Formats: sequence, C-alpha cells, structure tokens
Amino acid sequence: MRKKINIITPAYNEEEGISNFDAVLRSCLLPLETTYYFEIIYVLDKSRDNTAQKIKEICEKNPNTKLVMLSRRFGHQLSLMAGIDLCDGDAVIMLDCDLEHPPQLIEKLLEKYEEGYEIVNTKREYAQKISYFKKLTSQWFYKFINSLSSVPIEEASADFRLLSRKAYKVFQEHLREKNPFVRGLVSWVGFSQTSVPFVSATRQQGISKYNLRRLLSFAITGIIAFSKVPLRWSIFLGFCLSVFSVCYALFSIFLYFFVTTNTKAPGFPTLIIFISLIGGMQLIVLGIIGEYIGNIFEEVKNRPLYIVEEIYSIRN
Repeated sequence: MRKKINIITPAYNEEEGISNFDAVLRSCLLPLETTYYFEIIYVLDKSRDNTAQKIKEICEKNPNTKLVMLSRRFGHQLSLMAGIDLCDGDAVIMLDCDLEHPPQLIEKLLEKYEEGYEIVNTKREYAQKISYFKKLTSQWFYKFINSLSSVPIEEASADFRLLSRKAYKVFQEHLREKNPFVRGLVSWVGFSQTSVPFVSATRQQGISKYNLRRLLSFAITGIIAFSKVPLRWSIFLGFCLSVFSVCYALFSIFLYFFVTTNTKAPGFPTLIIFISLIGGMQLIVLGIIGEYIGNIFEEVKNRPLYIVEEIYSIRN
C-alpha cells in the first residue's frame, strides 16, 4: 500500500507564478507516485490578486489538490500551521511556491525519511546572484539567535522540510503558539533529524513578500520565542548604569571638595547627557520587556491561531 504524503504550500499574491510552480511540482512528484500518494494543500493567506481563482482551476483538474483560504492575512508561519492541522498522511512536506525551494529535492527528503529520520530539514546554500547583504544578515541572525538560545537552530535552515506523522502530530496536538517560529519549534521537538543542502534559486515571477520590516519582525519573533537572555541583559544594563552613577557621584563630590574651582564637574551639559543616556536605556529595556509581555498577552487571549474562510476541493 502506498504511503500518503501531504504537501503544504503557503501562498500570498502568487497569481503570476502559481501555475508554473504547480506544473514543476507535479512533474517532480510523477516518478514517485508508484510508491507514494500525494495530497497537495495550498494555504492561501488573504490575497489581493487572482491567486485564489488560479488555485481553484488547479484543484478542478487534480482531485488530489485542496485549497485552504484564510479569512485574512495571518502570515507565513501560521499558514504553515493551518496546513499541518489538515494533514493526515504518513508524512508532510512543506515548501514555498516561489520555486526558491526546489521541488526536485522532494525525492531526496523522502529517501532520508525512508532511512528512518523523523524530520528531514533543508539547509540553504545561496546562489551567486544573491546579494552579499542578504547572505551576511542571514549568517548574523543564526549566529545571534544561537548565542542566545539553548535550542540550537541550524544556520541557513529554511521552512522546507519533511515531518513524519510522529513529528507533525506534536504540532497538531501540543504546539499551539500564537506567534510560532516554526524552524525553532522543529529543532525543539527533537526526534531523529538530518538535513539536506540545496542551492536557493532566484524568484522567477512575482516579488518576495519578506521586506526588511517583515524580516526584522521574523527575527524578533524567533528571539522572543526561544530566549530569555535579553531580559537578563536588561538587568545587567541596569546594574552597570547604577554602579556608574554611584561612581560618578563620588567623583563629583571629590572634585567639589578637593579640586580647584577651575576643574570642578560641569553642570548643565553633564546633566542633560546623563538624563538622555539613562532615559534612552530605560526605553530600550521597557521595549524588551514590552515584547515579552506582548507575547504573553497574545497567548492569554486564547484566540484561534487562524480562521479558515473556505476549503475548496472537487472531492468536497
């Protein structure tokens, strides 16, 4: 009996390239269909273009395809969670629909799965066309988060992976975070893991949805989700400022009583500098604390992770 493999593909404003991606994906799955039965789940974040209609046309031609439309834009990570929640196969493969995650690698992921690995990750190797800035910021991010977190996240890992039933059931039943950092959670769950390298292709059609603002938000989510070190830095910073203030106060007293009037401590400029410095540090610390409190606030409201507007399939 063939094993069932669910394939999750998040989409957002992908009208230009979704048909080409689907064709490439199916051409890669065709040689494997003697061993596996594939169900493709497109998870559509609320889009402004004609992506929904394009995917519905794909569904009408392919009974093994399903479209899950979310009621608004919930983001890439929650789109992955929505797809995982609908999985019922022996394993699930998740990949983006911009062809930066090559569908040709699916065969290799399945080979590693058959070797007994519960989780098969992929490790991105950037093509020469990728900007040096993007490579550098990616390296910095992983080095930084790994220096803070007790859960190691492989450098250059991508949201292109295979999870066995045992692994994805943990996400369905237990990992219900409102701001999930999926690649961190995958490392956290453990199980037997391996990784497969791939060269990241450049996007052929459409534009990337991850601008600088979203990349920074993604990085902050990862740090807040997997480290308390910034809070401890806040304590250390406050302690250092307190010690410095006491030392400066003693130094000022010494100058006042034991040094000539020409070299006494300056007044107004010094005061302004210290108020600005301490005020800035306080705002930074409050901002760090606020990020953690904001995450707590999101969790305790206990809203659903996402809302499904429609599930479209010719099997329904």
